Amino acid sequence: MAEKKLKVTLVKSINGYNKAHRATVKGLGLRRMNHTVEVQDTPETRGMIRAVAFLVRCEG
Repeated sequence: MAEKKLKVTLVKSINGYNKAHRATVKGLGLRRMNHTVEVQDTPETRGMIRAVAFLVRCEG
């Protein structure tokens, strides 16, 4: 069975946000503005995306 993936794009700069938000963005594998990565659709990654939802765009 194929694993489900989510495309996550950093759409807002992390400058000025606290260390926890910066660490979450880094944990998702995002490096710079408009960088897109594919992550596995798990409850853990969904929680990370929800924590920084104001910084990222997610596509199913």
